[in-house]
Amino acid sequence: MMKTLTILPLLAATSLMAITIESVTYNGLVRLSPDSAKEITGLEKGKQLDIEQVDVAIKKLYMQNYFNDIWIEEDGGHVTVFVKEKPAIARIEFEGVGQNDKEVLEPLLGVRKGMMYDERTLAEAKKRIQQFFEAKGFFDTVVEVKSEPLAQEGSLHVKFLVNRGEKIIIRSVQMCGAEALGYKNVEPVLGNKEREMLGWFWGFNSGELKVHELPLDSDRIKDEYMKRGHLDVQVSTPFLKTYTDSFNATLTYQVVEGEVYKVESITFNAPEGLLDEEALRDELSLVEGKVASVERLRKDLQLVEVAVADQGYAFVRVFPDLVQNKENKTVSITYVVTPGEKVRVRNVRIAGNTRTIDRVIRREMYLTEGAMYSRTDLVDSRNAIRRTGYFEDATITEERVSRNEMDLLVSVKETSTGAISGGIGYGTSDGLLLSASVSDGNVLGSGLKGMVSVERSEKELTGRISLTNPRVFDSVYSLGGSIYSEDNEWIDYDEQKVGFDISLGRQFGRYTSVGLTYVLEEVELSNMTQALKDEYGYEEGKRIKSSIAPSASFNNTDDYYLPRSGVSASASLEFAGLGGDYEFVKNHYRFAYFYGLKDAMDYDLILRYKARLSLAWDNGYLPRNERLYLGGVSNLRGFASRSVSPKNAAGTLLGGEMSFVNSIEASFPLVERLKMRGALFFDYGMIGDSNIADETRASAGVVLEWTSPLGPIALIFAEPIESKSGDDTASFEFTIGRQF
Repeated sequence: MMKTLTILPLLAATSLMAITIESVTYNGLVRLSPDSAKEITGLEKGKQLDIEQVDVAIKKLYMQNYFNDIWIEEDGGHVTVFVKEKPAIARIEFEGVGQNDKEVLEPLLGVRKGMMYDERTLAEAKKRIQQFFEAKGFFDTVVEVKSEPLAQEGSLHVKFLVNRGEKIIIRSVQMCGAEALGYKNVEPVLGNKEREMLGWFWGFNSGELKVHELPLDSDRIKDEYMKRGHLDVQVSTPFLKTYTDSFNATLTYQVVEGEVYKVESITFNAPEGLLDEEALRDELSLVEGKVASVERLRKDLQLVEVAVADQGYAFVRVFPDLVQNKENKTVSITYVVTPGEKVRVRNVRIAGNTRTIDRVIRREMYLTEGAMYSRTDLVDSRNAIRRTGYFEDATITEERVSRNEMDLLVSVKETSTGAISGGIGYGTSDGLLLSASVSDGNVLGSGLKGMVSVERSEKELTGRISLTNPRVFDSVYSLGGSIYSEDNEWIDYDEQKVGFDISLGRQFGRYTSVGLTYVLEEVELSNMTQALKDEYGYEEGKRIKSSIAPSASFNNTDDYYLPRSGVSASASLEFAGLGGDYEFVKNHYRFAYFYGLKDAMDYDLILRYKARLSLAWDNGYLPRNERLYLGGVSNLRGFASRSVSPKNAAGTLLGGEMSFVNSIEASFPLVERLKMRGALFFDYGMIGDSNIADETRASAGVVLEWTSPLGPIALIFAEPIESKSGDDTASFEFTIGRQF
């Protein structure tokens, strides 16, 4: 390539004495203007010129990195500065690189179109390409740079020729000296893992070497030990042995586990009156005599920090002072608290919501501009945003702007709020049973909830359209309604129904809301068997139902789709008889409890208990279609929808006046990187008349839970374990967009 030449053909006399500059001319400038060059060199008419000034001028021009060659000539005080500019890069091309990698590499290179050709810059670009592929596990990547002149003078075509080499595959990870823990215990946290049997398949460990993760893996192993009380554990840097003939590798760590420490004492060092120490002790997860788990220590540090931060001390610092007794393997812990100053919120900024309107997020915030900081309010705000169901995740970052002010940055990651649910079953009476619904819980990013649902069997067709605004004008009030039509062909009668409902609700506090719903519908019963008419007094023809239903609900769960803590409960009471022909009362109670065991057992097991109780009273006329039934994905899995109820001697479903169904579930991780979980469940239900459980059913099964890009998907495989002859069963159902 070209190199810089400094040539000074001055007269011999001028090398010994200074001359006066009569004029300065620049020859060869293209991208740099003469005025800029004059300012850089400092050469001007009337100034004295000597050999030292010439050297300085050339060096200053050279430092601009525009030129391959620079020289100065002088004749009778007339100075000419000759330059030969470097060519410009007009085209950049990659060879041996896929399109996806190319898109990532281009902004990393430090080379772009229009830049001057510079060998040092290109050498740095080569290193970046090598490091990029090294981070992806490719061994011995070779990069060559070729440049070719283009038709346009001073323009070059630069091509990067990349040979990515081969990927190094880790075949085994060994932990020499480890007894308390094995590879399987630390595998979830490691960046470099053994190749699994199906490593070629998406979702399984490929075993590809990640060089940039190697320095971190030793600390990750050490942390897993310290979570179990091994406070003196030592883990060496990884020793990587690579076989270049097969491009396989083994990874070895030397581990000195040390003994398990237990807690001897816990004390606090904080300003007087700042902490209620006795109340805090009751909440600490580390207690005297128990294993000194670093994970529990971190949790307790947060507990102490929150207790102080809720008083406005946003930037409180809490650190543990640990004193180890190596003889009896105990540790004394002192929580040292430095509260700092109280802080107010200056601004709340929203980011990440490409679809959802800002105000839909802001109305869930309990910390607003001007409010005194509270850590609990911040966490409740985050959970409230998550409970909307509009986002896959939501975080709130604190940004300090002054000694006693901060900004809050609310970052959300939007999820698919469209939900699809469906079920497939088979009944001896109804044949193939199909159900489907399409809904959007965040219509056009406005927070409105809409739904269209259809159910179809050989004897049934149902449709519903609904729309709800959960926060009318961003207030604590909600308003919604639906219109619907049903056409059902039951065994003993046909039913046609058309109607609408409208609901008004109000929030009280952070977790509680109440509502009032009015329903008006026209129902026509036909083709009724004579037995129902004579024996049970049911009548054919059209009837009007007019009812009102007050309700109340409570929800303090930490997530909408996959809660790990909290309670969700509701109760409603429907009064029919505000005009119309029906006169009855119905009660519905729902309860769900979620408990995650991650902190207790270091495993992301989630226990769930769900229950539903319904009661119906005949206050004058309780028609057949308003009685209670069980079965379906919502209450008793493994049985077709509305297929379980008391029957007469002929096997006719009569419906019940009392039903109760409850479920116990255990959800566990399957493939964490894919957000895929499994769940085991047991459902038990009972239904009867006059509070007597005439019929009982039970089922058990497995659910595959996947938080997919389309939303939460659940595949339900159920098997009745307490059933009766003639039951309509549904062994497989699925839902998309529902809470797990």
